[in-house]
Amino acid sequence: MKVSDHLLGRLREWGVEHVFGYPGDGISGLLAAWGRAEDHPRFIQARHEEMAALQAVGYAKYSGRTGVCVATSGPGAIHLLNGLYDAKLDHVPVVAIVGQTDRTALGGAYQQEVDLLALFKDVASDFCEMVTVPQQLPNVLDRALRIATARRTVTAVIVPADVQDLPYEAPTHAFKMVPSSQGVGRFAPVPADEDLARAAQVLNAGEKVAMLIGQGARHARAEVEQVAELLGAGVAKALLGKDVLPDTLPFVTGSIGLLGTRPSYEMMRDCDTLLVVGSSFPYSQFLPEFGQARAVQIDIEPSMVGLRYPFETNVVGDAAETLKRLVPLLEPKADRSWRDGIEQATARWWEVMERRAEVPADPVNPEHVVHALDALLPDDAILAADSGSAANWYARHLRIRGSMRGSLSGTLATMGPGVPYVIGAKFAFPQRPAIAIVGDGAMQMNGMAELITVAKYHHRWSDPRLIVAVLNNRDLNQVTWEMRSLEGMPQFEESQQLPDVRYADFAAQLGLGGARIERPEDVEPAWRRALAADRPFVLDFRTDPAVPPIPPHATFDQVKATAGAVLHGDSDRGAMVRQGVKAKLQDFLPGGSKG
Repeated sequence: MKVSDHLLGRLREWGVEHVFGYPGDGISGLLAAWGRAEDHPRFIQARHEEMAALQAVGYAKYSGRTGVCVATSGPGAIHLLNGLYDAKLDHVPVVAIVGQTDRTALGGAYQQEVDLLALFKDVASDFCEMVTVPQQLPNVLDRALRIATARRTVTAVIVPADVQDLPYEAPTHAFKMVPSSQGVGRFAPVPADEDLARAAQVLNAGEKVAMLIGQGARHARAEVEQVAELLGAGVAKALLGKDVLPDTLPFVTGSIGLLGTRPSYEMMRDCDTLLVVGSSFPYSQFLPEFGQARAVQIDIEPSMVGLRYPFETNVVGDAAETLKRLVPLLEPKADRSWRDGIEQATARWWEVMERRAEVPADPVNPEHVVHALDALLPDDAILAADSGSAANWYARHLRIRGSMRGSLSGTLATMGPGVPYVIGAKFAFPQRPAIAIVGDGAMQMNGMAELITVAKYHHRWSDPRLIVAVLNNRDLNQVTWEMRSLEGMPQFEESQQLPDVRYADFAAQLGLGGARIERPEDVEPAWRRALAADRPFVLDFRTDPAVPPIPPHATFDQVKATAGAVLHGDSDRGAMVRQGVKAKLQDFLPGGSKG
């Protein structure tokens, strides 16, 4: 048995079923071992190493398991970095296994020689090691998997090419040998009783309690609902926690922040008490004014408490176990007027979303595209949104219910994770439909290439439905609107304008389904067709770049000021945008035309 054989065997013993990667001669020994192992664990070939890393991230996000990716030395390892940073910043467990030039060539300015320990020092700061002798492998690989899983982070294992082909030797019972074992036990840290008592005192004293939950509360849905009911609180969701609670609950106000909802903004503006569970939402300007509210934070990671807001009590513990222990200490709120007001505001918001989706656009309103999907979503759908204006409509128009899951690149906010995320999701749950909502910028950046990956593997999925919805407005739209808002710049077309690509035609060339939609009345039939298809499907929606992603706290004067930047352009495309903005300005204000 070679080192490479033992490495794959060890992954199997850890329960790893899929490894996302791209080949190269720096991992030739591993690839040969994969052949001897009859492709177990399964090697999933992406079109690019960054996509392999993002597929591992998507796999880990949706399954709750540790994702594994592999790449060759030098450029392959470098390409992994963006996907690995996405995992690190969103606290997702991913292990990167990377090749390296032979040990005899290290330090010799050899071909593809890169100092990988230095390269991965930051992204894999919790654990990054190079295997230099066979006896070192079990300990290094086990620790990489254990640390990634326990700390929800990125780790890296570097294996030089010549080491991969060495005969495997287990560590012996001797000095400076490090034996190892597999597995990581389940654990759920709980806070001290005095911390719980202080938290309860703050929450019981409040009259207008707001809750903010993030992905750290995903396994605590029942406990969050119980606490919200006792406190008479409304619940806002950080974007990574969008799938923690169903939006069908009347007190769930939806997303918060620039991509959030009006009722979430108003609840934070008016509350006197704040409880944050499992979230490190970074934008404090969307939280209560300093000094306005007493605040409590619950988080499993000690290094993440006390951030973002002057919390009166920081409670370190698992969300579910902490809330279970907190419930007996809470006093039910008799006055429900605060909760009633939140529920009324939330109901009005969904009415506003429906009206915004109905506003005419040229040719199709992107809000109509996403809003039309909402009612058609299967209760077990897996959703991904790409970074950009697509994330706005995902955040505001799709209502989570049933066992739906949804995610995006939350902290890194990188472009291009939408398609690889749902590919990773399909390997975790081949029996569930997966839908990615992406912009044309992200689709041109890497999504089109990953359709080739979809075409290669979709026959392995028991439910072949993987839908990519492209919001094709020929514009890098989110940045365009940010330039208008922040810089007073109508549009710099050289940087912002995109070529019109026939995405559905490209999908058809790969044997996938596809349709181009250019009329509002064709939007819902297109969704129905894709959801009923017997293969993956690409929907190319020709959407209007003049539909502005108005933030939830915008006033009429602020929106006019943003639109004012549009009024000074002189190109034909600028004229189209100006006309659209002037026609729609009041319609898109939160609350309808009265703002």
